[in-house]
Amino acid sequence: MTAEAPGAVTTPAPSTPGPRHTTATDLGWLIRDAWTVTKRNLIGYTRIPEAMFFSSVQPIMFVLLFRYVFAGAIHTPGFNYVDFLMPGIFVQSVAFGAVGTSIGLAEDLQKGIIERFRALPMARSAVLAGRTTADLVRNVFVMLLMLGVGFLVGYRVHTGIAQFLGGALLVLAFAYCLSWGFAVIGMAAPNSETAQVMSFPVLFPFTFASSAFVPVQTMPGWLQGFAVNQPVSKVVNAARDLMSGHVPGVSSATATWEAVVWTAGMLAVFAPLAVWKYRSRI
Repeated sequence: MTAEAPGAVTTPAPSTPGPRHTTATDLGWLIRDAWTVTKRNLIGYTRIPEAMFFSSVQPIMFVLLFRYVFAGAIHTPGFNYVDFLMPGIFVQSVAFGAVGTSIGLAEDLQKGIIERFRALPMARSAVLAGRTTADLVRNVFVMLLMLGVGFLVGYRVHTGIAQFLGGALLVLAFAYCLSWGFAVIGMAAPNSETAQVMSFPVLFPFTFASSAFVPVQTMPGWLQGFAVNQPVSKVVNAARDLMSGHVPGVSSATATWEAVVWTAGMLAVFAPLAVWKYRSRI
């Protein structure tokens, strides 16, 4: 052991640099964390098959109700009514399914699960991203189920496969955007029951005062302005054009463009708002 000379200055050994935080690594952590939460929610769906079953019964009942009860009283120029109906049913089904986002988040908050997530070294926005992604996967299943039911009651695709898939992707993108919107409601509600009560009054006017089930031209004049210019009608018109054939009086390019703009715009508003509400809530 060598003694240091008096007055000598000792230079400390360089410390090992810690991990560098870059945008790429942060994004990678967010994706991994979001996928973990997505799997957690998907496993939760499989453990409660009754919930999946009864959530699928409602859209099937809507198909049967409108196809066999109301179809004879609704005139749709240029369309067999079932071909007019099914794109609207697709949008209505995924919109109602998006309510599950608000209920699920409110339930997690009520049970303290969100607090446990907060204590883990994970991206905070991953909780919301995982929930909305899991609900998107569930909506894929709902759409496939509704397509099968539609074929059984006489629905047929009158466009190409690529156009039909484009319409389906547009509907799913709209559902994903709605999930972020209902995530805001879920974070604001004190419990899951209140979240459900808060969600449906918002959803019903947009779903039923739209072109989903009847031509807008048959509505009272004072209602047509709202029905024509609200996002559900825009997405339904675009999906109907892509899935069932050209909608009289509606430009195909304009309908698709307007639906994409509405969907992207709503996502750009709802996603940051949901993340802000989540951070302020916890």
